[in-house]
Amino acid sequence: MIRMSWEIRCGRRSLSLQRASTAREALIEYLRSMGCRDEEMSTLGTETMGWNGAVYRAVAVGGAPTIP
Repeated sequence: MIRMSWEIRCGRRSLSLQRASTAREALIEYLRSMGCRDEEMSTLGTETMGWNGAVYRAVAVGGAPTIP
């Protein structure tokens, strides 16, 4: 599976850099690392999720994807 680098943002603020196959996977992994349970996450779009009233977005970082 091809993995890419995704920057996790909340508003204009950059929070984390995640390696994942999709934006959704990157967001889920980031939110889980923050202590968020799956049932607390809200999918708002293909690259956007909500948790505790905040909106998190994954943005692809330039560069070629890697195959592990």
